[in-house]
Amino acid sequence: MDNRPIGIFDSGVGGITILKEIQKRLPNENYIYLGDTKNFPYGEKNREEIIKFAIQNVEYLIKKNVKIIVIACGTATSQAIDILQQKFEIPIIGIIKPTVEYIKEKEYKEVGVIATEGTIRSGEWERQLRKNISNINVINKACPMLATIAEEGRATGIEGRNAIKEYMKSFKEKKINKIILGCTHFPIYEQVIRDELKYDVELINTGKTVAKYLEEYLNEKELYTQSKKGNIKIELTKKEEEFLRIVNDIFKEKV
Repeated sequence: MDNRPIGIFDSGVGGITILKEIQKRLPNENYIYLGDTKNFPYGEKNREEIIKFAIQNVEYLIKKNVKIIVIACGTATSQAIDILQQKFEIPIIGIIKPTVEYIKEKEYKEVGVIATEGTIRSGEWERQLRKNISNINVINKACPMLATIAEEGRATGIEGRNAIKEYMKSFKEKKINKIILGCTHFPIYEQVIRDELKYDVELINTGKTVAKYLEEYLNEKELYTQSKKGNIKIELTKKEEEFLRIVNDIFKEKV
């Protein structure tokens, strides 16, 4: 048993999609969510900068006495998780490993991956998928504008729809029907993507795979809380007017 909170960080509002899925599975846990809005977006930064920001975020959450840290960011996971796990003793999980395990379990042989420029450039999704699943075909697509559009609250507007139309062209032509949402901002576009593709597609939400993985980890290590009702605390490195509105839209209720 461990009543300390779970720490979660992202460059902005995207990681709230992870928090939502975790909180659904683990409603009694307490959460501290850190949005590094001062340094958003991570997807355009170089690896050294991303590692620096990720270390700062972990150090901040450790000071808040969290029991485990979730990197709710595709870019930070792909570029920094190995460094963080070597540097800190606290358990740290990202979004890639739980999702690769899910795809392996399902025995999928072809998946699309949409993510930020930095994540796709790192090659980490494809590397981990190929390492763990033999003969899998991976189709990558960098979608550099989507995180910023979502952060500004315009994902379902004309700008978001036009961007999705452009980014989905190659998937639509090939009828790719399993797509990993490799940036945590991207579940915000789920309906927009479905509207554009117009065929049955599984959009793999990393929030769901991470939530399942985290629940199993807490049970295995006996780190789950005794609390009967959890709470969520959200902290930002820079105040953003739209942030709370988008959070409430994601949760479909006031947080």
